[in-house]
Amino acid sequence: MALKPTIYKFKLSVSDLNHDYFDSLNLIVALHPSETKERMMVRVLAFCLHAYQDHENLMAFTKGLSAIDEPDIWLRGLDDQLHLWVDVGEPSFERIKKSCRLAKQTYVYSFNSKSNAWWKQSQAQFSTLPVNVLSFDWQEVQALSALLARKVEFSVTLSGESAFIAAEHEQVEVNWQALQLDEN
Repeated sequence: MALKPTIYKFKLSVSDLNHDYFDSLNLIVALHPSETKERMMVRVLAFCLHAYQDHENLMAFTKGLSAIDEPDIWLRGLDDQLHLWVDVGEPSFERIKKSCRLAKQTYVYSFNSKSNAWWKQSQAQFSTLPVNVLSFDWQEVQALSALLARKVEFSVTLSGESAFIAAEHEQVEVNWQALQLDEN
């Protein structure tokens, strides 16, 4: 019998000081049986980072690991055009090359202890693509995932290249570094 995903409910108060965006998000997120809590938390954080772009509330988590032809997060317009493709982890060059053809913007968020090695191997190829590649600090992502419960209320403040996440009794700061930015 196949294992079922674990469902988490997030109530997020997002203050994106970089884009003057302030809103509350209620997200229901499925943790795939083969996915780590850290990866899921990076997906949630990436969702918060792009929430300012979602004027019609159309951004969504996809089937993720269950669907190899879909990103972790996408934003499709009312005309079904793919505006945003977000991958979490260390995707292959071919996957990102395809995403750049399909979406107006592509983002990759790497986050774990092997991110540096992946980027050293991939940087030359990725530099030929219009893709944004960012890397989260692994230890900070681990600290963030330690705040996880089945029902979570977070206050998320985005400023510069950091996210300050406050839970009821604890807070964590997660920083990221831009490895490559698409200038278009």
